[in-house]
Amino acid sequence: MNKIKDILITGFALFSMFFGAGNLILPPFLGFNAGPDWFLVTVGFVITAVVIPILGIIAHAKLQGTMYDFGKKVSHLFSIVFCILVYAICIILPAPRTASVTHEMAIAPFFESSSLLTSSIYFILVFIFVMNRSKVLDLLGKYLTPIIIAILLAIIGIAMFSPSETIQASQFKAPLVDGLLEGYQTFDALAAMVVGAVLIISINLNSSQSFIEKRRLIFKAGLVAGFGLFIIYTGLILSGSLHNSEFPINITRPELLLGLGNKTLGGAGASLLSVLIALACFTTAVGIITGTADYFKGLFRNSKNAYTLTAIIGSLLGIVMGQFDVGFIIDIAIPALMFIYPITIILILLNTLPDKWASSLVFRGVVIIAFIFSIPDFLKILMPSDTLNAVIDFVPLGHFNLGWLLPSLFMFVILNVLERVTPSNAS
Repeated sequence: MNKIKDILITGFALFSMFFGAGNLILPPFLGFNAGPDWFLVTVGFVITAVVIPILGIIAHAKLQGTMYDFGKKVSHLFSIVFCILVYAICIILPAPRTASVTHEMAIAPFFESSSLLTSSIYFILVFIFVMNRSKVLDLLGKYLTPIIIAILLAIIGIAMFSPSETIQASQFKAPLVDGLLEGYQTFDALAAMVVGAVLIISINLNSSQSFIEKRRLIFKAGLVAGFGLFIIYTGLILSGSLHNSEFPINITRPELLLGLGNKTLGGAGASLLSVLIALACFTTAVGIITGTADYFKGLFRNSKNAYTLTAIIGSLLGIVMGQFDVGFIIDIAIPALMFIYPITIILILLNTLPDKWASSLVFRGVVIIAFIFSIPDFLKILMPSDTLNAVIDFVPLGHFNLGWLLPSLFMFVILNVLERVTPSNAS
């Protein structure tokens, strides 16, 4: 019984770490645009927003180290650079997005104040909490998450049993791929590497279990967290689909979630949801900047100055970026995600495999190929050209922004075959 209790407690804690309130604006909008194709976009979204992140947790169960361990088989330098890039992306994009979501859901509907004022006050408070490391946020998170989940389940339940008479046609040409790529915007694959390390430290501090016991605990807790994310994401996508004819085509993501709250729970329920999500967004921002500051503190030999400087930079970036619309932040995140996500997915998948299939040579070869074939997707957004489009169209799945996938798989197979044929070359 105690083992089941430990699994549920750890699984719920893990779910809470993944439960970035900003992510909740993505699934309803995906369903809204998918209409009758909601199931296909759900499959795609679940792959990158649930399956890959939970595989990241399973990889952590195997490694039981830090984010650095995910890339160490490539090289020490690569792993350091990768970690820095991940943390940099986190404080430049998802952290400020929490302020933008807060403004659009909890401030703009009630007050006529500027988004810059919101992001300034928001990240000044974030900086104060980061520097003081108050436990208030931890306690707040324990109560916030269950309440938000209860409200979301109520919205999903009511939306499912009171659908619109008509459902507008899908806006997607390839709904499965669109769902998969929208899952990038949750940043959950990156989060898996970050929060998994936090989970390992927490378990080590509070448990004397063996390596095998901890691996089983983390694995099962990951499945619990994954199931929770699957239910919430799927329910919100379906809700957006069933009611897409009731909202204007140019509605924003936060407006749609608020609109669903109004239609299912009334104005009071929607207002409560917006305030709770704002608080949850705040805890997420504090967690991201604290984690980033901790990393750079460790990188510079436990330097307090490095911690403080990182917190200052993260908060200033939050003020600058957080004043923009959620849609704008999502749009400018696309190049960074097209660059970092293929490598992240490859590292997660390779680290879940038995070592005999994932030697250092395999890691290096597959990561290099994933990096090379993700460059066109990255450049296409920054500086589109006919020549680049021709290259992308030539690569299998390139026009779906997945040009890295088949070459990486091919390299994985080739290198493993070569290692079996010439075992003396294996690492």
